[in-house]
Amino acid sequence: MRKRTVTPLPALLSLLLLAVSLGSFTALCVLQRAPMADLLVYRAEGAAVAHGGDLYGFTVTEWRLPATYPPFAAVLFVPTAWIPVAALKAVFLAGNALLLAGLVALSARLASRPLSRPLLCTATALALWLEPVFQTLLFGQINLAIACLVLWDLTRAPHARTRGLALGLAAGIKLTPAIFIAHLFLSGRRREAATATAAFTATVLLGALLLPSASAEFWTRRLYETGRVGKPWIVDNQSLQGLVARALHDPAPGLAWALPAAAVAAAGLGLAARAREDGHGILLTALTALLVSPISWSHHWVWCVPLIALLLARSRPRLAALTAALFTARTLWLIPHAGDRDLHLPWWQQPLAAPYPLLALALLARTALAVAQPVPPARISSASTIR
Repeated sequence: MRKRTVTPLPALLSLLLLAVSLGSFTALCVLQRAPMADLLVYRAEGAAVAHGGDLYGFTVTEWRLPATYPPFAAVLFVPTAWIPVAALKAVFLAGNALLLAGLVALSARLASRPLSRPLLCTATALALWLEPVFQTLLFGQINLAIACLVLWDLTRAPHARTRGLALGLAAGIKLTPAIFIAHLFLSGRRREAATATAAFTATVLLGALLLPSASAEFWTRRLYETGRVGKPWIVDNQSLQGLVARALHDPAPGLAWALPAAAVAAAGLGLAARAREDGHGILLTALTALLVSPISWSHHWVWCVPLIALLLARSRPRLAALTAALFTARTLWLIPHAGDRDLHLPWWQQPLAAPYPLLALALLARTALAVAQPVPPARISSASTIR
């Protein structure tokens, strides 16, 4: 007679917590009639490709959102045009929930701390309410998919033959992951960098083959129209440019942003290349990309999940808790930001309007100080660049 297995109480409680968390979020979306605006843009892009429309000539939703991704991404979005909107929203919500669990697991792998199933469920349930993750699901964004592609690829076995392939595909969908290719080159991992470059180039060529006129328009014109993506000075933009624009009360900070961004890019990539642990280098590269990108919407900062995981793994529970609190507090939405009020914030509201870039700058500065300090030989193997 077979013995009936009994599920341990911690496993049951973690599953219950995950169910309550996902159920609460779903109910909130239904009650608020969440439009999932970015998902509607993806669907319109797919429809434009399927029906031969002008990929970069349309706008959708009440916010008049245009297509901003490369043609290769639009080709991948074609299936979304075949699914009714209500069903597509449900598919994206479920898919992003699974991707969040995947990101939590990959973050644990990045930190060399594999998770049990109860811990995975618990961490996923809690991570859902981090503002960048919450907004990603609310908007129907693909940030979790991009982060998972990059992390899965870069945390594989060092000698995996196709390592770099998924990174190149991610860069072909959304250009910002291309900075990880630079990190691979600077870290001396030229074979992986070459694979990623080849994969990225293949996405560009495939886009040009299938959508020649849209490709020419994107790579020669639309790519450089950063204002097309959105106003850089609004609180939604948590990049260095957004911070500088709001601090200077200048909607177009120009060199006042470009020069610091160049310095941060050089410093961040340099620190990442010198990182003693691969996980630190990957995370430093991600923070650098988010800082120097002209626009990093708050939901782009889903990299807060691996950041918290790495801090916990390096026995920094207080800093990890403070980081989690910062990404949960939503201070950027609590300050006045209707119309152009983002440009007229008093000095004491500036930190509340730019919590993510300020944290990233602080972590980069702390890492630079740690690198500058001589490390005793006996401690080199256990030293961490993010302390």
